[in-house]
Amino acid sequence: MKIAVMGGDGFIGWPTSLHLSDAGHEVHILDNLSRRWIDTELGVQSLTPMDSIQERTRIWHAETGRRIHFNLIDLAKDYELLKTWLAEHRPDAIVHFAEQRAAPYSMKSDRHKNYTVNNNVSATHNLLNALVELNLDAHLVHLGTMGVYGYSTVGAAIPEGYLPVGIETADGRSVSQEILYPANPGSIYHMTKCLDQLLFQFYAKNDGLRITDLHQGIVWGTHTEQTRRHQQLINRFDYDGDYGTVLNRFLIQAAIGYPLTVHGTGGQTRAFIHIQDSVRCIELALKNPPQRNARVEIFNQMTETHRVRDLAEMIAKISGAEVVRLPNPRKEAPENDLIVNNDKFLNLGLAPITLEAGLLSEIVDVAKKYAYRVDRSRVPAVSAWTKDIAATVNHDPEGKRLKSVS
Repeated sequence: MKIAVMGGDGFIGWPTSLHLSDAGHEVHILDNLSRRWIDTELGVQSLTPMDSIQERTRIWHAETGRRIHFNLIDLAKDYELLKTWLAEHRPDAIVHFAEQRAAPYSMKSDRHKNYTVNNNVSATHNLLNALVELNLDAHLVHLGTMGVYGYSTVGAAIPEGYLPVGIETADGRSVSQEILYPANPGSIYHMTKCLDQLLFQFYAKNDGLRITDLHQGIVWGTHTEQTRRHQQLINRFDYDGDYGTVLNRFLIQAAIGYPLTVHGTGGQTRAFIHIQDSVRCIELALKNPPQRNARVEIFNQMTETHRVRDLAEMIAKISGAEVVRLPNPRKEAPENDLIVNNDKFLNLGLAPITLEAGLLSEIVDVAKKYAYRVDRSRVPAVSAWTKDIAATVNHDPEGKRLKSVS
């Protein structure tokens, strides 16, 4: 297939592009490189050194003989350029990662909230609009988030996208239908993913677009089979308080002798997936597209759930690191359970990589190798959901005044 990977320079986009290219597909990356500009804005860099996208694709071609084509296009701002590119290349499938992906970044200030909404919603709508205008029947696979469901405890498993409900009619009859599982976003970022869902529902119903929405858990890990092939193909590794995912952050903290930072009670239960499984799931979704005029296909792209404090204790036992408790910068329930159905990917043959698979030590090794690049002042999570919370968050970069967990 000819596949366009929107946002192919990012944390998931880059290993996905390599994975799909390695599988024999013709891959085109469309990216505005905004994630690199955000590094500059925040004054932080990936733990792993990253070459330019042009150098990365050159190395891939030299190693494999396969080309990945790069196109500098901003989906949110360059609608006509996007439409022109799609008209010329007419890809068979599109993988859509081209959205600002960090909840903390989206909550930093009013400016960051506006940027996240404008970028994410406009990018998604511009892409859908262009597909309709060009009558382009390309299967769109979108990377969403488990966060669209929210994290309240309901005592039942979260289904894959749709919830069966019974409705009593005016004449007293009972009818059944399926609706999107009620959205409950916990940040501006998660809200944009909820808006994406509504856009997808409309364009699938109104224009027959074939769309798959992947509600992904928190990604951990560094390497995939393809990024291991050359040191310059390595994926980015974010450890800062805005973009670093919780398990990767714990592992880098352990590697540099920094206390493991548990926010609040640590009772937040989250869904997780290894980055290798993430790219495999995207390939499985591409191989199993919905029919035209079908409803949006929704997968829960996760493999296991864990409480944050349990993760911290696991890493502490492995590394001997100290666990400390901090005020929670997020406005969320201090404790929640999370039960998630993920039968669709399992039925398609996914064999999940779990935390017991021994890959934690691999990440620690990567962290130790590049520990000299860590800016310890960027480790704390300082973006707060409200001004009241911001006043209570301890920003001590060295962890000297943090309260140890007994």
